[in-house]
Amino acid sequence: MQLSTIYAPIQEDLVKVENELESVSKVGFSWLAELLNYSLSNSGKGIRPALTLLSGKFYHYNLDTILPMATAVEVLHIATLVHDDAIDKSSVRRGKPTLYKLWGEDKAVLLGDYLFAKAGELTATTQNLRAIKLFAQTLRTISTGELAQTFTAFNLEQTYEQYIQRISHKTAALFVLATESGGALSEAPEQSIKILNEYGYNLGIAFQIVDDILDFVGTEKELGKPVGSDLIQGTLTLPAMLLLERFPKDNPVREIFQNGDKDKNIKLAIELVRNSSIVEDCYRIASDYCAKACRNLNLLPDNASRQALKDLADYVVSRKR
Repeated sequence: MQLSTIYAPIQEDLVKVENELESVSKVGFSWLAELLNYSLSNSGKGIRPALTLLSGKFYHYNLDTILPMATAVEVLHIATLVHDDAIDKSSVRRGKPTLYKLWGEDKAVLLGDYLFAKAGELTATTQNLRAIKLFAQTLRTISTGELAQTFTAFNLEQTYEQYIQRISHKTAALFVLATESGGALSEAPEQSIKILNEYGYNLGIAFQIVDDILDFVGTEKELGKPVGSDLIQGTLTLPAMLLLERFPKDNPVREIFQNGDKDKNIKLAIELVRNSSIVEDCYRIASDYCAKACRNLNLLPDNASRQALKDLADYVVSRKR
């Protein structure tokens, strides 16, 4: 199923989010406007703002508060990508040169800071204390996840539990911000907010696992960046962990992490993963998380948004980029 079909219940309001993102770029300094326009115009699939809008559709849907929150979630997401690219010294994202590549590390870091602040400002306009507190907690959690990834780079001694904790901080936290804030702003009952929180968490874990699979099985055109980027950065993902388990000796991941021939071993690692059951095993784990995400959705009011959330879970494990 296409995202455009899944987004049907909130498509008009997603366009309004895009308009809000454009308005963020309209500032009095031409040099800042250029940086903002470049970063915000490459925002991707819109899954996070869509989750905010869909989660707000079950009770009292108030566009005056849900729209700035959905925009804030996307601005926060883009800010993390700008910082990620600067930290990782990445040249390409979504098929375009990164802001880091074009303007340098200092400007990328400072623009990321600006976007964090703007996202916080947008969240504050909701005047909802729960949403504001959740935003601050999410920013702290994401920062913790980024630090964890930095401190564990090129470290082979990581467990599955540590991997899940890391991606829950880096990816799932932002999904939870989207779904929980949408529920809170619609004045949903606490039990419904809990269901939306669980949905966001489990969907976020599944989303990142699929991202990690695609880093091995996708193409550079599909991914918009080089295949094997995680290995280049020394990030131990689920496919790489399973590869280490199955080939404990003479493993290409071990060679990469221990300063072996990177180009040769990245190609070998990709080939081994593609020609094994690792991809299937990782997809099964991602599917299990999607099932967990959806297990209590039937307790929410029956409407088009509930079906859209189920369809989005199916999309997450079938996407190619």
